[in-house]
Amino acid sequence: MGKYNFDEIIARRGTSSLKYDFGPERKGRDDLLPLWVADMDFKLPEEILSDIQKRVAHGIFGYTDPKDDYKASLRHWFKKRHGFVIEDDWNTIEPGMVHSISLAIRAFTKPGDSVLIQQPVYYPFMESITLNGRKVVNNQLVYKDGHYEIDFEDFERKIISEDVKMFILCSPHNPVGRVWTKEELQRIADICLERNIYVFSDEIHSDFVYSGHKHVSYITLGEKYWKRLILGTAPSKTFNIAGLQLANIIIPDEDTRAVFRRENEAAGYSQGNVLAMAATVSAYTKGEEWLDELIYYLERNVNYLRSFLKENLPEVKLIEPEGTYLVWLDFSGITDDPRELEKLIVDEAKLWLDAGAIFGKETALFERINIACPRAVLEQALEQLYMAVDKHKKA
Repeated sequence: MGKYNFDEIIARRGTSSLKYDFGPERKGRDDLLPLWVADMDFKLPEEILSDIQKRVAHGIFGYTDPKDDYKASLRHWFKKRHGFVIEDDWNTIEPGMVHSISLAIRAFTKPGDSVLIQQPVYYPFMESITLNGRKVVNNQLVYKDGHYEIDFEDFERKIISEDVKMFILCSPHNPVGRVWTKEELQRIADICLERNIYVFSDEIHSDFVYSGHKHVSYITLGEKYWKRLILGTAPSKTFNIAGLQLANIIIPDEDTRAVFRRENEAAGYSQGNVLAMAATVSAYTKGEEWLDELIYYLERNVNYLRSFLKENLPEVKLIEPEGTYLVWLDFSGITDDPRELEKLIVDEAKLWLDAGAIFGKETALFERINIACPRAVLEQALEQLYMAVDKHKKA
C-alpha cells in the first residue's frame, strides 16, 4: 500500500464534468459508465492542492506571467524526468495542446498546404488541419500481430508526393499506446530534416510510460533537428488539471519561435491562467512521488484488464500499451459491423468509450478505453462488457 489512495471513488457528477455530466447532450442518455475522454478519476495530492488553495486564499486573480519559480519548475521536471534542459526563453505558455497545434498550422503552413498525421491518431489533429483549410495526408500506422509500427517508406513517399509542409507526431501515441524508440524517431527526424518539414511533437502523454519502455523526447535527438521543431508539453494529463487550461510549447530555434509567437499574438492570447501556473509549479516540484505511485497503479489496471480479457473475452484483443492510460481494444473478433459494435457497447454494455472510427476510418472496429480510474470502476465496466458480449453471442 502506497502513500496515496487511488482506490478512492470520488463523485464527479454535478461538477459540469465533461466525462460524467454530458451524457444527455453527447450520447442522448445518462445511464452510461464513462471511460472515454482523457481525464482521470483521481484527485491531486494534498501537497499540491494546498498550494493551489493558498493561491486562491490570496483572493486576487489578476493578469499573471511566469516568474523564476515557474521557469525553474520546468527546468527541474524535464531535466530529471526526460533528460533535457529547457532554456528560459524557449517556452511559450498556451491554453492547451490543440490550440497550440492550430496556431502552429497557421504559423508554418498556408491554406491548401499538406500536413501529415499517422492514423489511427487523436482526432483533433485532423480537425485542426481541415478547419484551418489545410490538407490531411495520412501515413497509416501498420497493425500487425497486435502491434503498431510505422511504414517509413510510405511516410517518405507521401511527404514528397504530397509536398507536405508539417508533420504532427503523437509521442507517446494516442490511442495505440506506442512509446516510439529512439531508432524510430531518428528515422522520422532524418526524413523531416532532409525535406525541411516542420515537426510538431505532441508529447502530452510522455509522463505515462510503463515498465520496459522509455520515452525519448524529439528534442533529445540532437540540435540539428531543432530548426523546425515545435515541442508540445503540458502538465494537464500528468496531474489531471486539463480544466485549468495550460500547455508549455517549447521551441529551441529563435526564428521558428518568433514566427509561432507572432501567430499567438494574432490570436489575441498573452497571459496564462493564474491557477494553472500555480498548480504547475507545485506539481513539477512536489508531484513526483504521487506520479510514480500512479503509474504503478495504472500498470496494475492494465494487468487486470489483460487477465480479464484473456479469461473472459478472448475475442477482444488488447493492443499492449507501452504508455498512456488510454488503451486500444480490437473488437473485430466480435463483429464486423461498426453499427453493431456501437449498439453492443452503448445499448447492451451501457459503457461510454471512444469509438475507433473517430481516430481513422480503418479502425471502426476498435474502441479506446480510459483505465485511469479506481479498480472497482474498471471491474464494473468489464463485467458489463462481458455480460453484453455473452448475450450477443447467445442471440
